[in-house]
Amino acid sequence: MNKQRSGSCGCGAVNFTVTGSVRDVIYCHCSQCRKQTGHFYAATNVADSDISVQGVENVTWYHSSAVARRGFCRVCGSALFWKLDGLDTISVMAGAFDTPSGLKGECHIFVADKGDYYEIDDGLPQFPQSTPAIKVAGD
Repeated sequence: MNKQRSGSCGCGAVNFTVTGSVRDVIYCHCSQCRKQTGHFYAATNVADSDISVQGVENVTWYHSSAVARRGFCRVCGSALFWKLDGLDTISVMAGAFDTPSGLKGECHIFVADKGDYYEIDDGLPQFPQSTPAIKVAGD
């Protein structure tokens, strides 16, 4: 179901609106995601054509691998986006959406890399790496 969702960074310098359908939330426990956020990523995915970003001049992109980049607010440092080069979709951090977001969890990936200080006990499927259905930088 398509519905309009909005969100922003922590300081409001970057705002976005999503008008299309979104994927359920994927929780990524890889070391890159953990080191960037201090925990793990929780992200949905949306078509590039279905997101509008205001304050785009405040988004800084960091190439975290040869094929993917991470977008964050250059003012407050909030993690906002993850983009695999060559795809027409963008991952948006679930926590950046205003509530109620209507988002729900789908699964956990890269659980073999998860931090040793927490357990995953929400009953969602867990994968040691990724799955063929989820495009990540290592695929």
